[in-house]
Amino acid sequence: MLSFTVRMTFAPQDRAEIAATLRSLTAASREEPGCISYIAHQVESTPDTILIYEQYRGQAALDAHKDSPHFAKYATGVLYQKMLAREVENLIALD
Repeated sequence: MLSFTVRMTFAPQDRAEIAATLRSLTAASREEPGCISYIAHQVESTPDTILIYEQYRGQAALDAHKDSPHFAKYATGVLYQKMLAREVENLIALD
């Protein structure tokens, strides 16, 4: 299983568009057979920061996510165009 977070920062004027985009991306991503969890959060103390927690069954499932039409439309087409900064943290489960 692959688990990670993606932290992105956006301009205040993009807040509503980013929220709508994330709702669409989240709904579509959760329908992927290899997606275990996909949860987008707005950071309470810095509302222009988004944190997404993602889990996939393996590398093939993550690759399928990145190759999906909804990823191209919402992530590449909107989020990547509007973000000011991006950081990914890969996680290791302690189970």
